[in-house]
This record gives sequence, structure tokens and C-alpha cells, in this order.
Amino acid sequence: MKPQNYFEKHKDKIYEKWPSIAFYSSAVDRTNNFLENAQLLLYRNAFAAIIATLEARDKYTCHHSERVSIMCEKFCNALNLPSWQMQIIEVSATVHDIGKVGIDDSVLNKAGKLNEEEWEQMKKHTIIGEEILLKAGKLTSLAQGVRSHHERWNGTGYPDGLKGEDIPYSARIIAICDSADAMMSTRVYRKALSADVCKSELINGKNIMYQPELVDVFLDSWEDIVGDLYKDT
Repeated sequence: MKPQNYFEKHKDKIYEKWPSIAFYSSAVDRTNNFLENAQLLLYRNAFAAIIATLEARDKYTCHHSERVSIMCEKFCNALNLPSWQMQIIEVSATVHDIGKVGIDDSVLNKAGKLNEEEWEQMKKHTIIGEEILLKAGKLTSLAQGVRSHHERWNGTGYPDGLKGEDIPYSARIIAICDSADAMMSTRVYRKALSADVCKSELINGKNIMYQPELVDVFLDSWEDIVGDLYKDT
């Protein structure tokens, strides 16, 4: 067994016997979180420019990433997440669709239903997004949320068919906010849905698309999270 695997398997017993190791391990984790968050801030403006260019290609998704990011930040507040985790999720939400820069305009802006070939191309935006983030600076925590935000709680999502708690926590949060914005925004193929319809769809998606406990928190905190983002809906 590799040393790292042995440690992960027995770390509770090790921490109990040598508390100083637990202390320093926690300190290392906090330092790594700090350094990665500093790196997030360094790249944030560059990512924002890419997203602005992407959304300029399609007027119907204009400000989509911004709204999803705003909702994710408020959702994290409702979940009482620590600030470092909140920042990772909020930035992940900002860049969750960054991989669409690699998708053809004819697919992104198609008014009708995508055919099988087009749909397969569209699904690749999650993998392309992950590759962009990893090449930019090994931003693993961001890349996880970007790659997995279209996974489903029941394992029928993409690109990896992850199920339940195997789906990164950030991706579970982004998925709900992403769906809410998609439903409550006018798209090329339909008008915006009402808040009541959106809430109903999220409830119907519990245990299928979304972690049920997260949906409950989102709906309980609807006014705080969604607020007046959709005044005309």
C-alpha cells in the first residue's frame, strides 16, 4: 500500500495518537486553501473577459454566468459554508460554461432541438472547461465544479455519470443555480418560465437531478438567493 493511501485509511487513529500531526495537517490544508484562493483571484479577471466574449456570441445567455455566480454565493451563505469554500464555488459558477468557447456557434445558437451529433458536441463543454482551468494554473478545485455541473444525482448526467455524493459538492450547488437561471431566463427556443414553475421543476428534480437536501435549502431561502434577479418574470 502506498504511504499516502495508508495515511488516508488510518488518519483518524494517527491523529488520535499524535494530536500534533492533526494540528499541522490542518494548518497545511488551510495554507493550501489560501494559496489556491489567491490564485483564483489572480486569474479571475482573465476568466471574466473570456466569459464576456462567450456570452456576446449569444444574446440569450448574456449575464447567465454572472447570475448563476450571484445565486451560488447567496446559496453558500444559506448553507453556512466557510468563506474559502464559498469563494471557490462562486468563482467556479462564474466560469462554469467557459468550455463553450470551444463549441461551434451553429450549435450554441441553434433555435431548434440539437441533433445527436450536435448534442454530443455541446456536452464536451464541461471537459473543455476543465482542460482550460487545469492548463491555466492547475486550478483543481475550480475544474471539479466545471467538469461536473451537469452530473445528476441519480447518475444519468454527463460527462462521467457520477452519482450522489460522488458528485463534487460545488457541482451540486452550481447545478441547481444553473437550472434555475436557465428556466427563468428567455432562451432562443422558449420564453422565461415563472418562479412558481421553476420551483415546481426543482422539486420534481429532487433525487433525480439534484441532491434533495440542497433543493430544500434553496427553496427555503428563495427570496434571499433569487431576490429580484428576474424582475420581469
